[in-house]
Amino acid sequence: MTEHPGFGAMLARLLDHRKLTAEELTERAGLTEDEVRAVLAGEMPTGVLLRRLAPALGFRAVDLFILSGRAVPEDLAPLESAAARWVVSTVTDAVRLPAAGRCELLKLMRSLPQEERRFGFAPKPPVPLTGGPGAWVVSMLQYRNLNWTGMARVLAFVTPSYLSAATYGVIASGRNELTPRLVTDFAALLGIDVRELALLTGISLREMPPPASPEAADAAALLWEARRLTAVQARSVAEVARSLRENSPGGQPVRPP
Repeated sequence: MTEHPGFGAMLARLLDHRKLTAEELTERAGLTEDEVRAVLAGEMPTGVLLRRLAPALGFRAVDLFILSGRAVPEDLAPLESAAARWVVSTVTDAVRLPAAGRCELLKLMRSLPQEERRFGFAPKPPVPLTGGPGAWVVSMLQYRNLNWTGMARVLAFVTPSYLSAATYGVIASGRNELTPRLVTDFAALLGIDVRELALLTGISLREMPPPASPEAADAAALLWEARRLTAVQARSVAEVARSLRENSPGGQPVRPP
């Protein structure tokens, strides 16, 4: 198993990159200085602390739980695993639409009522269980309703990464190392600054990649918003996305299917 560098070490790298002091983070997060310094010194962060750090750092709380090695609480998981197939369909149709069409789908998702959780969420774990950088980024995507097949499809449409579903499982297991190209593409789909994701995963970027495409940025937003949908809601959005694509002369595929 790859040894976890420790959340405190990753947090320290992030603060150094942003030129942010522990005292400034303490004030932003509404924590005590002792709490922040304890984590920086290697103490495992509590769930409450991670939830407070997330908005202060501009990160999703679920991603901080994954990076810290803590189990993700149920309330931070996608509402319904069965929604995944429709979410993938929505995103792959959406990225072939003009920007206005993608915006319409995002507004539709946000307008749907919040349903009660009826099922637990259990993403497929990598084998062997490594807990390394590959497992972290794959897990982050799993908590955005993408299983390995979904990752393969969406990344192929939105980024230059064109890999098989099984390859993402191998990346999660640590048998294939993350590359600068993969970190760049994962960052785009996660909506995380590529420099910071590279910093957190310990991957050196040979050169600064260009900003994520508008399609990738919108795909990241759609994936995030879709986490709160039931399978029935996700299917209704997918049907709208397909209709928009079929009736949009300006819709162009980012990559041939």
